[in-house]
Amino acid sequence: MELSTILRPECTTCATPGSKKKVLELISDLAAVQYPTLSSQEIFESLLAREKMGSTGIGNGIAIPHGRLSNIEYPVAVLVKCAEPIAFDSIDNQPVDILFALLVPSDQCEQHLSTLSCMAEKLNDKFILKQLRKSHDEAELYQVITQ
Repeated sequence: MELSTILRPECTTCATPGSKKKVLELISDLAAVQYPTLSSQEIFESLLAREKMGSTGIGNGIAIPHGRLSNIEYPVAVLVKCAEPIAFDSIDNQPVDILFALLVPSDQCEQHLSTLSCMAEKLNDKFILKQLRKSHDEAELYQVITQ
């Protein structure tokens, strides 16, 4: 799957959210624009429900929050680069500055797992991660992640 089919430029941002809750709210707001029939609160609750099962902070300053929603037809991704790393209860206990969020239809479990796996692999590439962290704006961030 081409990443550009699920991640749009307007869902890529550089921000200073300050906390785990604030960054999940930001992700929810950005994703809600892609699904006007959904409220950002519904999206936030889906992401929060997943975080309650265990942190999606995978280490090395990266988190991949994700959720399933029954009332969407296609997956939506959001990429956030935090100006200042935030506490995220990651497996390595390190703060997070790169978040790739994924929302998928409830009935697309296999695609969901495949996409998460591909993103984790991409974000574990030291060159790509370095380029993401060096990005100065949303356009550059989007270009690095989709190339």
